[in-house]
Amino acid sequence: MSDLHARMAARVGDLTAVVVARCAAEAPFYGALPRATLQGEVARSIAAVHALLLRALRDGGGGPMGPGDLTRLIEWSARRAEERVPLEAVIAAYLIGAEVWWQTLTEVAEPDELAGAGGKLLACLHAALPAVVLAHQNAQEDLHSEDKRVRRALLGALLAGRPYEELAGVARVAVVGEYEVVAFAFESDPPSRLVQSSLDAFTGIPVLMDHVARIALLPGRSDVPGLVARLEKDVGQPVRAAAARSSVPAAISSAAQEAGRVLDLVRRLGRPPGCYRLDDVLLEHQLARPGDGLVRLAAKLDPLEEHPYLLETLRVFVERGLNRRQTALELCVHRNTLDYRLQRVSALTGLDLAVPAQARLIQAALVARDLAGPADHRGVTGWQGSAGAAESG
Repeated sequence: MSDLHARMAARVGDLTAVVVARCAAEAPFYGALPRATLQGEVARSIAAVHALLLRALRDGGGGPMGPGDLTRLIEWSARRAEERVPLEAVIAAYLIGAEVWWQTLTEVAEPDELAGAGGKLLACLHAALPAVVLAHQNAQEDLHSEDKRVRRALLGALLAGRPYEELAGVARVAVVGEYEVVAFAFESDPPSRLVQSSLDAFTGIPVLMDHVARIALLPGRSDVPGLVARLEKDVGQPVRAAAARSSVPAAISSAAQEAGRVLDLVRRLGRPPGCYRLDDVLLEHQLARPGDGLVRLAAKLDPLEEHPYLLETLRVFVERGLNRRQTALELCVHRNTLDYRLQRVSALTGLDLAVPAQARLIQAALVARDLAGPADHRGVTGWQGSAGAAESG
């Protein structure tokens, strides 16, 4: 095929220009490249592939490509991956190049040459494409692993309040403006990849998330309740989340601490799944501060320990906003039965639910009790002493 080789070699320059133009017109990635890049690096890569095809035409025997040829293709593909060229763009370029090459063959080849030349082209594609795809994917996996490492380091620096600018540059992440820092709690451990995919799909960008600490950084004023609802559907289980807004990157660390405290509080209180902010549990947050005040407040309800039905009645009454009709309906009891139980609560605790100030104290005592735990788990001398003081007072 030496004559055909010569005829195709004379057309290679034009072929390269045609392939470059078609790649720019038909593959969005190449269409977005600067003209200088297309006519420079992209054109050189296409010309190099044409040189391999010409060699296949010239060498009649043996395989379409030698080990050295495949090595060069693998090296080029790995380099394209490192340059962030999408694999689909690489495959598109190879197929466009093959189509242009075949069209030119039909123009310059003699009828008895065409079948052999077409076979050489298909054999080259058969040998090249699997090697190109594998090399590209391997290089991309290495890049993704490094990207994940850098992004984890970036998120760690932001959450800890350490310098982050250099890591942001390496990760190619613009850290600017407002953020929502969201801490998550799941009933069971969903796959990290599923959680990450759900967050990325909802926000439309790769989300920075620590899948061990279960805390994510969302840009701007994201719809956190909507994200939590979407995440629940995707992972197939209830999700509790706590969010805190950071107006500037330097405040991300304090926002993360706030979100963590709110989530811990929500879990301790047994609140239902959903999204919470500090304002949703502001009273409980203040009551949760350690000290004798919390202990003494929780002890106000110790007299009800031996009467769990009274404690349940009180809890439902408070949760229903001190509405007797709704409480009676939920407990499935007569209003007179409810009134009797509430009178017993007042008699045992010394707190009258009809007095607003004492009703607020009982509400706070319920929260303090949830935070402190049941009395049989508070069996330390300090607690007993505080309880006794509360009763005698």
